[in-house]
Amino acid sequence: MTASSSSSEAAFARLARRIRACRICRDAPAGAPLPHEPRPVFHASPTARILVAGQAPGARVHASGLPFDDPSGDRLRDWMGLDRPTFYDATRIAFLPMGLCFPGQDAKGGDLPPRRECAPAWRESALAALPDIRLILLIGRYAQDWHLARLGLTPRGETLGARLTRWREIYDAATPRMIILPHPSWRNNAWIARETWFGRDLVPLVRHDVRAILDARQ
Repeated sequence: MTASSSSSEAAFARLARRIRACRICRDAPAGAPLPHEPRPVFHASPTARILVAGQAPGARVHASGLPFDDPSGDRLRDWMGLDRPTFYDATRIAFLPMGLCFPGQDAKGGDLPPRRECAPAWRESALAALPDIRLILLIGRYAQDWHLARLGLTPRGETLGARLTRWREIYDAATPRMIILPHPSWRNNAWIARETWFGRDLVPLVRHDVRAILDARQ
């Protein structure tokens, strides 16, 4: 290990400790404070080459501390063509949701949006600490809005469905590559079944790019 790589790893470890110790949504909230003890879920390494950019942890992820540790994660692993050990190998795959803590649930039992305090506080510094990322999977509207706005690729008023049909345009325009995906929740089962191009065209591309990037590291 060189002195430079050792210094980078030490800086990343300091950042990770600060993120995991963050309590901004409880102690300095933008609106009502988080109604439970924060538990930031930050699963990453400076050597990771694939980034999963999602929305916010759900209740099961809040309990386990592992991102996508639920049926949505099972479907996402299938889309990526990965087994569970590889999926959770932080040296290869990083997870950075827009909100790092479970935001709680609304009156109907659905998860609330990511906390507004989180991305301004941590996202830029966390992304800067992941210099080897070659592919970003953008899952859901919140992550897509943030990342695509930096590229000028978010037409005002565009529906998520319309955006997903532009996946090739976005894929070709971004460096590192970005692939937009619906959330792998069961709530999107009807859309996934109806939009047959998704399984026919986009899922195979995801698997191809994920495998090519991971194999290049071996």
